[in-house]
Amino acid sequence: MTEKKTRRARKTQTNSIVEDIGPWSEIKLEIIKRYAEKYSKILTKQPGLHHAYIDAFSGPGVHRSRTTGEHVKGSPLNARLVNPPFEHYYFIDVDEDKTSFLQDIIGDEPDVSIYTRDCNIVLREDILPRFAYENFWKALCLLDPYGLDLDWEVIQTAGETRSVEVFINFPIHDINRNLVRTNPKEIKDAQLERMDRFWGDRSWYPLLYEKSNDLFGEELESRIAVANAVLPRTYLQRLKGVAGFSHVSGPLAMRNKTGAVVYYMFFASNKLVAKDIVDYIFNKWGNT
Repeated sequence: MTEKKTRRARKTQTNSIVEDIGPWSEIKLEIIKRYAEKYSKILTKQPGLHHAYIDAFSGPGVHRSRTTGEHVKGSPLNARLVNPPFEHYYFIDVDEDKTSFLQDIIGDEPDVSIYTRDCNIVLREDILPRFAYENFWKALCLLDPYGLDLDWEVIQTAGETRSVEVFINFPIHDINRNLVRTNPKEIKDAQLERMDRFWGDRSWYPLLYEKSNDLFGEELESRIAVANAVLPRTYLQRLKGVAGFSHVSGPLAMRNKTGAVVYYMFFASNKLVAKDIVDYIFNKWGNT
C-alpha cells in the first residue's frame, strides 16, 4: 500500500471510530482534567502511597468537537498528560475497535493496561480489589457510561475500598427516553432490568410511580414525579448511605444547546478536601 493510500485508510478509520461530542462533553473533560491534576499533585507528595487513573468507558481516546470540527483529546490522553503522572493507568471499553485505536495512540507502555471487556466485570473482579485500603494504592475512577450501562455493584465496590474516588455521569437522558411513561405498563422489561442494575434495586420505581385503585377497584399505576427532579437527588443519598462515600459533590447538570439536561455529574470520595476541590471546579459551571 502506498503512503497516500495508508494515510487515506487511517483517515477513514479515524472518522468511523471518533465520535462527535457537544460542548457539555468538552466541559466534562475539562472538569476531570483539572481535578486529575490536583489529585496527582496531592498524592505524589504523600510518601508510601501510590495512585492510579481508571477510565471505565475509555473510548478511542480522541473525540471530534461539534463546535469547531477539530479533534479533542479524550480523558485517557488528558490523564496521560497530567504532571506529575499517575503511576498506572487502566483503560476499559467493550468495543474492540475503540481499544485498538487507543492502543495504537498510546503504544505499549508498562504503566498502561487496556482492557477490551465489560467494565462491570473487569472492575469488580480484576481492578478495584487491588485498591483495598490496606494496599496503600489510591485511584481516581471515571465512570462515564454510554447510557444505563453501569452496574451499581461497581459503585458499591468502589465505595467499600475507601481508596477510590469516582466521577459518575448519571444518564438522565437515557432514563427519560426509556423509563418515563404516563402509563408505566408501557415500559419494556429489558429497560426495567437495566435501570435496576444501574440503581442497585427497584427502589427507584416508587419515586416516579404510585399505585392506586379506580372507582371499580381496579389497580392503576401512574407517574407522580419528574425524573430530573427526584432521581439525581436520591442517587446522591444512595452514594452516601448505601455505597458508603462520606462526601459527594453534585449533581451538576450538563445541558445541550437547547438547555435540556443530558446527564448529571457526581463526584464521590471519602476525603473532605477532595469534595472541596471538586465543588470549586463544579461551581465554575454552575453547580445545581
